[in-house]
Amino acid sequence: MRWKNTTTGYGYVTISLHWLSVILVVVTYAIMNLKFLAARGSILRSNMADWHYAAGLTLFFLTWLRLLLRGFGDTTTITPPPTPLQRLLAKVVKIALYGILLGLPLLGWLTLNANGNQINYFGLSLPMLIGKNLAWARDLKELHEGLATIGYVLIALHTLAALFHYYIQQDNTVQMMWFRRKKS
Repeated sequence: MRWKNTTTGYGYVTISLHWLSVILVVVTYAIMNLKFLAARGSILRSNMADWHYAAGLTLFFLTWLRLLLRGFGDTTTITPPPTPLQRLLAKVVKIALYGILLGLPLLGWLTLNANGNQINYFGLSLPMLIGKNLAWARDLKELHEGLATIGYVLIALHTLAALFHYYIQQDNTVQMMWFRRKKS
């Protein structure tokens, strides 16, 4: 396994960050979708919110790291090559996914700040990005939740594209994101 990306596949770091991001997305969405299991005002509900914030912010920081590392190593090559339309759609969905991975945590951070709450991230108090403003807090929360819904659609498109590449196209797209690849 190579550490850096090559034309034949992604490196260990890129693959690890991708799958860690997948896990964090699942955790972040699952926590908020399961909050009904805990009564309002309960310690469990408060802990679930803290875990949601921690997972979301970790995803935010990892996404910046992923974008930074994109410049290192070669660009992978899909074999056989996708059509121009497939390349365009892939680029649009990838940009939208990165936008969601950065935008949702930032909106969550802003929402908490607008509610007058400072975020405690693994013992570190994060700075207040904006001051308390309850009207903004409501609007930011609504935007955060709306974007999260769009996130479901983008995740589904990304997953369906992977399945399409694997089962229909039978190209090397999915294999490049696995830790163990077939020797070509």
